[in-house]
Order: sequence, then structure tokens, then C-alpha cells
Amino acid sequence: MAELVPFAVPTGSDKTLLVWELSSGPTAEALQHSLFTVFSQFGLLYSVRVFPNAAVAGPGFYAVIKFYSARDAYRAQKACNQKQLFQKSPVKIRLGTQHKAVQHNALALNSSRCQELANYYFGFNGWSKRIIKLQDLSDPEEETENEDMVAPLQRQSLKFFCALEVVLPSYECRSPGVGMAEEPLDNLEEGPLSLLMKRKKTQKLAIQKAMTDAFQKLQIVVLGKTFLILLKVLQFQ
Repeated sequence: MAELVPFAVPTGSDKTLLVWELSSGPTAEALQHSLFTVFSQFGLLYSVRVFPNAAVAGPGFYAVIKFYSARDAYRAQKACNQKQLFQKSPVKIRLGTQHKAVQHNALALNSSRCQELANYYFGFNGWSKRIIKLQDLSDPEEETENEDMVAPLQRQSLKFFCALEVVLPSYECRSPGVGMAEEPLDNLEEGPLSLLMKRKKTQKLAIQKAMTDAFQKLQIVVLGKTFLILLKVLQFQ
């Protein structure tokens, strides 16, 4: 059976594991590292969160682990439930069983998460981005021409537009994306170096937003254990 893995924050309960009866000896940070090491062997993880038990449950911790793939979460639960893993006593693991609520628009992954997901399925050399246009939409002269009409401390902003495409050569697929970023500035406070840094920051943010937009037009279709293809979803102009 095929599984769709979108470039979105995983929300389904079938992608979430609840792990409890974790030892009270290690710190929460140490447990988080150990859990990540064990469960990342089954698939790419979106998050690993560790919490102290409620007072009535006694000392110790429990964890919530979220996968991108429901299939990976299922395999991890079957393989690790009632196993000692990294501690002397076995842990209990349950796969989320909540009934699915009405589906709303999923939150898009940020650009770094999109790249992480693409690297996992396609490899670091299996995809690339090509910037088509990076345009400065700032118009600092606009206010100076009308400086008598604006307050002296009115803030301007840097604004950049980016158009790019994510390319997957093995699938002969190109997905376009656009993004715009704006960063406020004040001519009375900004020096040349600060202005240069803000320009670079705004450019980078515009590129990141365009990448996120491009990845939202793609979905990964996983067939079987290892084989996968890429599905180009319908784009509306």
C-alpha cells in the first residue's frame, strides 16, 4: 500500500509514538538523545520530546516521538515495544490511536525541514535548487522625494522577491516557487554594515520562502519498503 509523505508538519496520530516507563536516572536531554538515536534507525524523525511524569505516576519520564511516515512509526513500535533499548528495564510504546479529526490545511515545513526531508529520500545529490530571479523591491528614494509629507522617524524597509525551482533530475521534475521577504530599517539608525547585513538576511529569507513554496507542490509517494516515486500535484496559476 502506498503512503503519501508531504512536505508538511506531520499531524496524524498514526505517525506519533508515546513512550513511557523511561528511567528517572538520566536527564531529559540525555533521554532525548538516546531516543533519537534508537528511533531514527526506523525513519526520519520530526521531533522527540521528553517530559517528566506526573506526580501521581512517580519519578521518571515519558516521551512523544513524531515520524514523517506512519509506516516508519508502525515498524518502530513493533520492534521496540517492551524492549530495554538503552536502559535496564523495558519501555512501553503505543502508537497513536486517536480518531482522525476533520483535516485542515497542514502547516508547511520551513525550508530547512524541507531540505532535510528531501535529503533523506532523494539523497544530498538527488535534488537541487535553481534561482530564477532575486529582485530588490525596496525603494528608499520614495520617501526622500516626499520627506515633507512623512514623519522624520518613519521606518522604511528592505524588500526582496525570489523565484526559483526545485529540480529532481532522476524524476525529470521541476517545481517552481516564489517568496517575498521584508525587513524594516531606519535610516537614522542603520549604518552601512548593518544595512548590508540586513540586505543579506532579507535575501536569504526570500529564498527560503520560495523554497518552501516550491516543496509544497510536491509529495513523496512511498511504495513498499524502499521504492519511491515523486508525485507532482496540480498547480493553479
